[in-house]
Amino acid sequence: MHEQTIAKAIIQEATKHGQVVGITVEVGDLGHLPAREVEQVLKSLTEWNIKILKKKATVKCEVCGYKGTPEIIEKGHDHNVFKCPKCKAMMPRIIDGDKIILIDVEVED
Repeated sequence: MHEQTIAKAIIQEATKHGQVVGITVEVGDLGHLPAREVEQVLKSLTEWNIKILKKKATVKCEVCGYKGTPEIIEKGHDHNVFKCPKCKAMMPRIIDGDKIILIDVEVED
């Protein structure tokens, strides 16, 4: 039910802007939910036009200094396992791409 909580928060924020007809949501590779789940739950709760933008994650490896896209080993519901693609160190520090963000709201005129 975690996905319901996230979706309802997005819906609540979007409706503050007026009569919503569509939204754009950015979903990071290392967000709490996979992009497809975010899209499915939003579509099940609204009749809005839902646009999902996937954002690549960026990590910084404290072992070798690599900064870039991690190698995602497992992407699950509310958990991710990833490593540095250069030295294979597990769970480098996340810099970006771990959020689910409402970035645009389309309202009726």
